[in-house]
Amino acid sequence: MRNRLHGLYVITDTVQFKREALVRVVAEAIAGGARIVQYRDKSDDSERRLAEASALRTLTLEHEVLFLINDDLDLAEAVAADGVHLGREDGAIEAARARLGTEAVIGASCYNSLELAGDAVQAGADYVAFGAFFPSRTKPDAAVASMALLIEAKQKLNVPICAIGGITRDSAPELISAGADMLAVISAVFSATDIEAAARDFSTLWPSAV
Repeated sequence: MRNRLHGLYVITDTVQFKREALVRVVAEAIAGGARIVQYRDKSDDSERRLAEASALRTLTLEHEVLFLINDDLDLAEAVAADGVHLGREDGAIEAARARLGTEAVIGASCYNSLELAGDAVQAGADYVAFGAFFPSRTKPDAAVASMALLIEAKQKLNVPICAIGGITRDSAPELISAGADMLAVISAVFSATDIEAAARDFSTLWPSAV
């Protein structure tokens, strides 16, 4: 699956969109070229979360798009997601691997720390994510990552790298040039008037975009 870790990586906005609306806007993002979808919802509404994740799993299978769950191994297992994305406080990568299996995609948030990224790779992460590179509405207090970190990480790590945090279409090319294999985006896609067009604007930055 690691060879699919490339391109536009959209993270759901479950504050702005829920249930059928969420599936609709994710479908629009996929139509625009999104290649990875992460379901992220920090609420305790387990019934809604299961329904939404299940519907998105069906959608991503139809379009052969990777589907990851943020932070929740139970939910990832319940909907047969392709894998999980884990933050620093979300549990051990080794435990996720043991539970989800060798084929699962496991990503790790490494903020602005190359040391954390190295540890994550050693523990078996399939990709690492750095950010925020720019001010983020989703996480206004996030650690700030630099272009220099991204360049160094690309030189030293042997896994795909994801950049996240306040990324816009205008700032995206610099991140790709510095070594980002994936760009994780929320607002720049899901707050756009035309979600499909916004996703396509990002997706065409990669030569392999279709």
